[in-house]
Amino acid sequence: MLTFSHLILGLFQALLLLAAAPLVSGLSRMIRAKLHTRHGPGLLQDYRDIAKLMTRQDLTPPDSGFAFRAMPAVMLTTVLVIAMGIPMLTRFTPVAPIGDLITIIYLFALARFFFSLSGIDSGSSFSGIGGSRELTMGVLVEPVMLLSLFVAALLAGSTNLGAIGTAIADGHVHSATATIVAALSFAYAIYIELGKLPYDMAEAEQELQEGPLTEYSGPSLALIKWAMALKQTVVVAWFVGVFLPFGSASGMTFFGLLFGLVAFAIKLVLIFAAVGVVENSVARVRFRLTPQHSWVGVGAASLAFVFYLVGL
Repeated sequence: MLTFSHLILGLFQALLLLAAAPLVSGLSRMIRAKLHTRHGPGLLQDYRDIAKLMTRQDLTPPDSGFAFRAMPAVMLTTVLVIAMGIPMLTRFTPVAPIGDLITIIYLFALARFFFSLSGIDSGSSFSGIGGSRELTMGVLVEPVMLLSLFVAALLAGSTNLGAIGTAIADGHVHSATATIVAALSFAYAIYIELGKLPYDMAEAEQELQEGPLTEYSGPSLALIKWAMALKQTVVVAWFVGVFLPFGSASGMTFFGLLFGLVAFAIKLVLIFAAVGVVENSVARVRFRLTPQHSWVGVGAASLAFVFYLVGL
């Protein structure tokens, strides 16, 4: 049942991630720079970039339409709504109607759809290529996410993210092997979604992934950069809330929430540090080879489903 305190907790989570997203993005960039033995940008560089873009002029192409103009607000709002439903500080979902895995998947698909459509709607050929390839990435990644979470939902007996995380934390799943394999396949899909090496298509060629951003400038570009940093943070929080809920509060007590916040921050930093190490240990791949790699995630998620069926 949704109560006022749960709604306040959901809003607090969303605003907290919104404020911390540029910091997390800056941490990821700083870790990568240190592993490259170079100075690199500062921890707060993303905040400065967003503030600078907010003061610039907002220009739009003459051939652009409604989707191009609406995308920054739609993407940021959608990811904020997702953040309200993820069990981040607690084992239960703050806003239960949002915290269903089907709802979360569709909300992520909505953000990706507008992000891709804005590139096509801009009238730029580079943006159109970037938009089509962003949709291709969604086709490759989202089935792995959905199948992995589907196995976890079968194990927990619920599609609610908080119920799945609670069942895993309490050990109330009849197949530990299926849970571990589903977590690994979901982590693999999350890694691709983050756009890190070898899948950092945004830094490989401008038209591959960030092509839809080519025609944006000023405050609109600032909102998109902020939304993309927030999306990366929310995606990792999604993985933590479902498969690593250890340390999260089981109730609405002050000290429980405080301990859950500290535990979440530690897990977030450790995951992004591990991502930084993996990112700097592999080489970039061609875009056309990405579908072949995504089959690894599909195979692992399917194997988890088989383990669930046999009860191993």
